[in-house]
Amino acid sequence: MFEQLIEAIKKYDRIIIHRHSNPDGDALGSQIGLKNIIKENFPGKEVYAVGDSSVRFGFMEDSKTDDIPDEYYNGALAIVLDTSATALISDARYATAELTACVDHHIFCEKFTDIEIRNTTYESCCGLIAEFAIECSLKLNSLAAKSLYTGMVTDSGRFRYDSTNSNTFRLASFLMEQKFDTNDIYANLYADDFSYIRLRAQFVLKINFTEKNVAYIYTTKDELASYNVDTFSISRGMVSTMSDIRGVDVWVNFTETDAGVLCEIRSSKYNINPIAVKYGGGGHAKASGATLKNRDEAMSMLADLNAITEV
Repeated sequence: MFEQLIEAIKKYDRIIIHRHSNPDGDALGSQIGLKNIIKENFPGKEVYAVGDSSVRFGFMEDSKTDDIPDEYYNGALAIVLDTSATALISDARYATAELTACVDHHIFCEKFTDIEIRNTTYESCCGLIAEFAIECSLKLNSLAAKSLYTGMVTDSGRFRYDSTNSNTFRLASFLMEQKFDTNDIYANLYADDFSYIRLRAQFVLKINFTEKNVAYIYTTKDELASYNVDTFSISRGMVSTMSDIRGVDVWVNFTETDAGVLCEIRSSKYNINPIAVKYGGGGHAKASGATLKNRDEAMSMLADLNAITEV
């Protein structure tokens, strides 16, 4: 599966790793993991990780991205991780590299690199990078293993989502052969300040329902500013407040920003990905997202989500 990628990595002396914007644990984990795998096995190469930063996952070691000039892309290999659409890629300069590659586990949206490695049977992009290390007999240091494990944990919902399978645990076991502290990972992921717990409580009170029991939260730009937290903590962080409501099979979190209305869609039963794609987004069958133009478009998406559910 990774023959072309490993040959490209061997060939190029400068490698620049991209992933999607507003990174989650899987995007950062796969980026940090791949960067350190390449550095560990090919110490003479220049390896850079670029993209926007994350407050939520800033605890991850080596998560600070590199600020590089445009000319670094001349004669370079650019690898895009955990991304199914060009609109989602953080830093569009990847396209100016001499050779481009993509490693992703989302449902296919479009081809945008020379080398494409896509496999939706993996619960995370981190799982794919772990498989890459195994298949290509690459050495793995503790930082790479910890980063990849963190991404697997977050994208599998602590191994709860139905994307989790025997392959997930095989790869997790492989990563845990390296020494790293899982308590440190879980403490940073799931131990919240009391202020954040209070914020989640506020969002529980904001939950609304359609006539077919689609749960949704809509946060205006003014409300977002008043919370005084990063956008990720509201958009991605608060969608889970609706995940365990009995009788709710589809839920969506809308967050107004200067860039548009961010929407995070989840389902325990239905394939909501086609609706995300309809509005310019993408993702998985039961976990997708998109950026919408305005509230009217958000309400149109909500109507579409309402229409796919059973009465």
